[in-house]
Amino acid sequence: MQMQEAEQSAQTLGTPIRFVNANSEDGIDRAFDDFGQQRADALLILSDSFLNGHAARIAELALVHGLSTCFAYREPAVSEGLMSYGASRTESSHQAGIYVGRILHGEKPADLPVQQPTKFEFVINMKTAKALGLVVPYSMQMLADEVIE
Repeated sequence: MQMQEAEQSAQTLGTPIRFVNANSEDGIDRAFDDFGQQRADALLILSDSFLNGHAARIAELALVHGLSTCFAYREPAVSEGLMSYGASRTESSHQAGIYVGRILHGEKPADLPVQQPTKFEFVINMKTAKALGLVVPYSMQMLADEVIE
């Protein structure tokens, strides 16, 4: 689903997009070699348990290779990623806790409604932007929930 949405957005913007699957540490290293050969400008890291667990390494390699990154949650942007936009993990955990409480108080899980995230976070890391030689417009900074200086 994420890949389809990314592809549709790229087509709308007239921007070429290429998907690279990395499911091992060696795969991440090979992907960065491939990005260099393809002259990639930026990376959109989709939410995936393997990639989430290696986000710090991905952010570090992207910075070394001069690639802008956008992650699906805030933590990589707080370290070395350029930015993130995605559902608030704090809010999602809070909602999961409420559901656990409801179940522990006797409600049947099948009777509980499916919920979609309602709070999203946009984070920009200005240190990373500076290291990449990027100027982030003030108007974009004003849209961010958090700007890392």
